[in-house]
Amino acid sequence: MGESQSRYSIVERLTQTKLEIMTKKSDLKEELRHKQQKVEEIKKDLLNWNKDIEEDVKRECRNKEREVEKAVQEFENTQERLSEKEKVYDQKIGAIDNALKSIEEISKTSPTIS
Repeated sequence: MGESQSRYSIVERLTQTKLEIMTKKSDLKEELRHKQQKVEEIKKDLLNWNKDIEEDVKRECRNKEREVEKAVQEFENTQERLSEKEKVYDQKIGAIDNALKSIEEISKTSPTIS
């Protein structure tokens, strides 16, 4: 009877070991599947990131183009105003020159009172 129990114990331990090995083997496949899912997820994230970056670059480019257009418009407006202001200043200088000439003529013809 002791021999039978010993064989039963050996069979039980071997069966238990076999089950543990089968479980570990199954775990390996499960781990591999998880790793594959992780790779696919990271690839998808990379694609999404690239799309986001591409959209950000396009948006920034549009903003910079608008900034350039605005600066060009401001420059042209300032340039137009500059010409107008120069004309006004030239007219004022001309009026002052005329006033100075008139004063000079008056000074020549009028006697100085001491």
